[in-house]
Amino acid sequence: MAIMEAGRICIKTTGKDAGKKIVILSVEKENKAVIEGIGIKKKKCNIRHLIPTEEKTEATTKEGIIKALKR
Repeated sequence: MAIMEAGRICIKTTGKDAGKKIVILSVEKENKAVIEGIGIKKKKCNIRHLIPTEEKTEATTKEGIIKALKR
């Protein structure tokens, strides 16, 4: 099982979004992940700046991600 994988819910630890929950949409080369969350536009982030949780979602749309993060 990969810890940093698409659908994993994480907490961002640095930057203006520190402390917010996000969802990893995809993992790219060079330790980068495409993330999105409530009040956070889709963007790339270093995976070192994320703390993974045990939660996972299959949501791929903005509305689905917001619904998953509010649980």
